[in-house]
Amino acid sequence: MLEIKKARKVYPGGTVAVRDVDLTLPRGEIVGLFGENGAGKSTLMKCILGFINHSGEITLDGEPITRKNIAKLSFATSEHSFFPNLTAKGHAEFYAEHFPKFSQKRFDGLMDFFELPKNKAIRSFSMGQKNQFEVIMALCQGADYILMDEPFAGNDVFNREDFYKVLLGILEPNETVLLSTHLIEEVSGFISRAVLIRKGQIVGDVPTEQLEEEGKTLMEYVKETYHYRADRVSLAVEKISGE
Repeated sequence: MLEIKKARKVYPGGTVAVRDVDLTLPRGEIVGLFGENGAGKSTLMKCILGFINHSGEITLDGEPITRKNIAKLSFATSEHSFFPNLTAKGHAEFYAEHFPKFSQKRFDGLMDFFELPKNKAIRSFSMGQKNQFEVIMALCQGADYILMDEPFAGNDVFNREDFYKVLLGILEPNETVLLSTHLIEEVSGFISRAVLIRKGQIVGDVPTEQLEEEGKTLMEYVKETYHYRADRVSLAVEKISGE
């Protein structure tokens, strides 16, 4: 279990990016993390991974996250974290040496699914291919918790939709995915839980099964939680056109 207690991140200048967040992620969930730009999604993930200093407590199976257990976490981000001059095959060999649970079978299957070349340097990949490869490595590492921060930038809707279906078919019962994305409607049938963050605070946390029982869509829940004003567009157009 991944537990976050009173996590807080204040950047120089006083900007509070994560504001006393409490969150628990049991094993076996697919969790969507939603919020506006600047809401704190990426910062929260980086706090979990220990990439940035923060206050509060974050534990994995009751233990602080250190070099001893960090391999239980993997991360896919469009910022990229691979070796550009190394081939995809070379990355697999490197991961296999450093992560005992690395899955060669999953690697081969996902490389075939995305139709990515194994013997070309990653620097030669397109942006969309690089993002696909980042996701592949995160899924093959053998981690219990797989964090994905806007992983499919630059990928077409058909690739994304098919990938979600593949992911549902390959995840083991003990694997948890925390997926940060703006594509709310696209992932609504894929996630099992929705966590909403706004101005660094968790403002919503609901199982999607509960929304189905209430006859409410995920987008409706998001708009309701964020107090979305349906007339904001017409008011803006009226104001601008009237000037």
